Amino acid sequence: MKKINGIIMQYFEWYMDCKQNLWNDIASNAEKLADIGITALWLPPAYKGIGGANEVGYGVYDIYDLGEFDQKGTIKTKYGSKEEYLNCIMTLKQNGIESYADIVLNHKMGADMLQTIPATKVDWGNHNELISNQETVRVATKFTFPGRKHKYSDFEWNWTHFDGIDYDESSKQNAIFKFKDKNWSGAVDEEYGNYDYLMGADIDFKNPEVVEECKKWGKWYLEMTKVDGFRLDAVKHIDSAFYKDWIKTLREQTKDELFTVGEYWSGDISKLHRYIQETEGEISLFDVPLHYHLEAASKDENYDMSKILEGTLVKENPSKAVTFVDNHDTQPGQSLQSFVERWFKPAAYSIILLRNEGYPCVFYGDFYGIPHDKVDAVQDLKTIIELRKEKAYGKQNDYFDHSDYIGWTREGDEEHIKSALAVVISNAGDGEKKMYIGTKFSGEKFIDALGNCEEEVIIDEEGYGAFKVKGKSASIWVR
Repeated sequence: MKKINGIIMQYFEWYMDCKQNLWNDIASNAEKLADIGITALWLPPAYKGIGGANEVGYGVYDIYDLGEFDQKGTIKTKYGSKEEYLNCIMTLKQNGIESYADIVLNHKMGADMLQTIPATKVDWGNHNELISNQETVRVATKFTFPGRKHKYSDFEWNWTHFDGIDYDESSKQNAIFKFKDKNWSGAVDEEYGNYDYLMGADIDFKNPEVVEECKKWGKWYLEMTKVDGFRLDAVKHIDSAFYKDWIKTLREQTKDELFTVGEYWSGDISKLHRYIQETEGEISLFDVPLHYHLEAASKDENYDMSKILEGTLVKENPSKAVTFVDNHDTQPGQSLQSFVERWFKPAAYSIILLRNEGYPCVFYGDFYGIPHDKVDAVQDLKTIIELRKEKAYGKQNDYFDHSDYIGWTREGDEEHIKSALAVVISNAGDGEKKMYIGTKFSGEKFIDALGNCEEEVIIDEEGYGAFKVKGKSASIWVR
């Protein structure tokens, strides 16, 4: 269940070298994470992938193998063994931290056998356009999981459970091949004409056997792992009706809330609204438009800060918005690289962590750094997380009225001693904002918790303070 002032942490980055030991690392860090205010972890995909011990998790092979069977050259996954995964989730629970499992159901990779079938090539730029006659192809679509020997499920995948693939073994050709008598799903993103096909052997969610098996697996996964919710990968490529039905079914079976957030990668807010509508509000979404606004503000010195929340999910449907600054796809070298500039990161995290709306997600690579690209941890991020836990309560007053610097205050509440704060952010020169924080603070001194401004601010008898900010920085004023 989303807790008051809860924070998700995405506990992995693309290049992390965790030596098949991440689950144990998390268990040993659980208490520390809880202490600073982390209330949920988004864990990386826990099942065996095509890359074996090096598989980040998105090249999915066997969703029943959580590091238990000798498959793809390893028993453990990149992150550890099944036993370590289950222990990690249990340890997080004991420390009051929820676990959200990364669910990747769009495609499969690393089949055990090839099949010879009829297929037709489609255009890379428009997946609705056929560009060849029907031809015979040899494709990697037979999954028998010999290492698992039918433990947990005797379901075997064959070409009828998929609708396309991007490689023909016989001609050694890379092209999108749509299988005989198959159609792409309708309720998907319209990019490339129809964005059902993404990668690998594309699962056909119109096939009743597939739907049935995915529901069975979901129930098995919840009973086996005891996770508290899900992060759904690549939802814009999967018929929206499937996930709406899937999550409803699991909630009914378990009688649990199962917080669920989908990755619908689009900067177009109307597409996010449509998906929420199609799934009847069952699934929250990552606020991708906000991420792109934060990136733009960090790279364009003429960016109008007063508009930073316009056209974002957190502004237009806050109860369904999971806000984030960066993630494993936006980090340097990755497919959606759009990394927010380092100087702006404290400001960006202040926006997602110290405001009332949205459910914020902190990126592992920002918290711990990304050694692969010599990216250091974000200075002050731990402080900002702690300030959310201790201070960010009460009525919010917004001052988004200047193109270079913006601010807001939180008036605090009775329940959290010494709560209340004022935030000012600049993407240009030094600034000052006269902001209301409450008459109850008249005569009280406030200081900048980040130490960027040295002088104190004294609240006047009308409850206002003149809160300063240095150029290109953030200041968070607290009692």
